[in-house]
Amino acid sequence: MLCEREELTREHWMILGFTWAGWLFDFYDLILYSFLLIPIMAEWGISRVEAGIIYGFSLVATAIGGIVFGVLSDKYGRRTMLQASILTYSIGTFLCGTSMNLYQLLVWRTLTGFGAGGQWAIGQTLVCETWPKEKRGKGAAIMQSGAPLGVALACLIGGFIAPMIGWRLTFMLSATPALLVALIRKGMPESDLWLKFREEFKSKTLPKKVKAKLGRAPIIQIFDRDILPWTVRGLVLAVFGMLSYWVVYAWLPDFLHSEMHFEMSKTGIWMFISQMGALLGYLSFGYFSDRIGRKPSFIMYSMTQALGVVTLIMVVDQIMANPYIALPPLFLIGFGTGFFSGYGPIYSEIFPTHVRNTATGFCFNTARGISFIAPVVVAVLSGTYGLAGGLSLAALFNILLALWILTFPETKGKMLEIIEYIID
Repeated sequence: MLCEREELTREHWMILGFTWAGWLFDFYDLILYSFLLIPIMAEWGISRVEAGIIYGFSLVATAIGGIVFGVLSDKYGRRTMLQASILTYSIGTFLCGTSMNLYQLLVWRTLTGFGAGGQWAIGQTLVCETWPKEKRGKGAAIMQSGAPLGVALACLIGGFIAPMIGWRLTFMLSATPALLVALIRKGMPESDLWLKFREEFKSKTLPKKVKAKLGRAPIIQIFDRDILPWTVRGLVLAVFGMLSYWVVYAWLPDFLHSEMHFEMSKTGIWMFISQMGALLGYLSFGYFSDRIGRKPSFIMYSMTQALGVVTLIMVVDQIMANPYIALPPLFLIGFGTGFFSGYGPIYSEIFPTHVRNTATGFCFNTARGISFIAPVVVAVLSGTYGLAGGLSLAALFNILLALWILTFPETKGKMLEIIEYIID
């Protein structure tokens, strides 16, 4: 099997390339709204709270999509559902450009979120099930690097192209990732670990008691008493990470534009700097994760992001006089988000093959859904404390993340098994 090979092959890199691209455009679509909501708010006369609610609904939809696509992926295969996820969020993004009012935009942003919800878990599961165990952290980190590049692309398009062509056409042109589906169908292999599991499941040598348990719906199995503790731990870990992220990035462009008085083009450039930090953070996390372990890497990176948030808030007055002072804390905020490279390997190493995608999608995307409160809470707090006050919540969630990872065992280098199940 691919995961048992010592050297990386063309198949490894092909799987990584397609999952990386799918995740890049997934994040691009989600973050693009942070930029386009500024002209949308101006054109329709809607408030920050209303815009935040639309953002929140799209995040809730990612939770639903993550669960649905996760279950279907464990049943019908990783590759098929990867294509379905990309096609769904691309259609949703295109239809956002046709919206004539707030309610239509709400519906299409929800569809976009639903499709985006399946992308990360399927991609990370594919990479972690196929890459060698000694290089699993690096493979997952490279795939995760699609996120900051997606944000960077959203910064460039939202900051420079959208003002010239308008928000509607920007949405429509952003549906081009649908073309990836044809390429995936043509060239990307399926996870052979999942194929081997399906073969073992259908064999007559598997005990009936085991087959009966494995045959139940994966979404039910992740609440079995031997898997439930890991489901809870994985969910809470993702909730703290998601809240810290979305508290910052849902409103950071507006913070730089409205409170720092940056022009839209400068806002895009400054956000781009933060995503260059994130790119380095995601890639370097993979190195440290495979070398010193998952847990210490999580602690190191989450506390780095907390430092960046606190520093940015403390130097607000100085930034007004000299905007370049914002660059170091923005870089630290981006670099600290590198801890997201650790979720895929940890989930793959604590969850068995038959529910791996379901459990991964449930934990990561339910946390995305729960984090819908972040844009709304920041919008509400901004009325009293300003956006800087609302953004300060991110540091608290970073600290909680660093503490919660201590409840996990160290799983660096674990070999993934075809069938893992505890019989009562």
